[in-house]
Amino acid sequence: MVIAAAELCRPSVITIPTNGLLTKRILDHTNQICAAAPHSQIGINLSLDGIGQEHDEIRQVPGNWERALETWQCLKELQARHQNLVLSIHTVVSKFNTHRIRDIIDGLEFLNPDSYITEVAEERVELGTMGWDITPSPDEYAPIADDLSARAKAVPTTGLARFTQAFRAQYYQLAKRVLQEQIQVIPCQAGWASGHIGPNGDVWTCCVRAEPVGNLRQTGYDLHPIWYEQVGDLLRLRRSIAAKECACPMANASYANMLLHVPTIVRMIRDVL
Repeated sequence: MVIAAAELCRPSVITIPTNGLLTKRILDHTNQICAAAPHSQIGINLSLDGIGQEHDEIRQVPGNWERALETWQCLKELQARHQNLVLSIHTVVSKFNTHRIRDIIDGLEFLNPDSYITEVAEERVELGTMGWDITPSPDEYAPIADDLSARAKAVPTTGLARFTQAFRAQYYQLAKRVLQEQIQVIPCQAGWASGHIGPNGDVWTCCVRAEPVGNLRQTGYDLHPIWYEQVGDLLRLRRSIAAKECACPMANASYANMLLHVPTIVRMIRDVL
């Protein structure tokens, strides 16, 4: 599916998260995707939420840490064969690791990732985590966000990477404010500028609410009639989001929102300059 999308849409960047458990499958598919889409930057994000046993306990998968490290080492070797392969570490900041997040970040440096990113744990319909109480409190996350922003700004970079790091620094502050204020700090454009497709073909405005507005299997995998022609559920959700009836720090939607928010772009440029 990824290869088909790469050939048809020719995106500049393709990002794929992984828990690193199925080493051979991950390597085989990554190798195939990199070879089939030389025009795209292929980003593999390995999820690591702790160090050693700590990660296994959070993920509730015995041996996850060791298997993830094996996958990472193999991906590093594969990277030597594919210049378009970018390897990142992704940590989910939850109630289970807020007290150790700085040690975790420092402890993962030995993996030498091309980039390191974090995201706030959320209760999502998509992930089946509703009612799990996993999101850190505003007081827990605020100092973490400040530290992450400072780290992003301190990374020595040049060219486009400088803007990427400045963008991340702004995102952590946005996520902090969303948790503190429980409102859309900047307007959310989910349902317009961004959307999501579920594994069964359902089209959602976002993966937090994950309310289907149509299904690609019923339109011959043509998004246009769902996104541009129909009304009903999509229109209702667009109005609900515009009325700020929901708010979340989800990174995917937030990045699109930030790119369309002039004050955020101005702050980012100021940080770079």
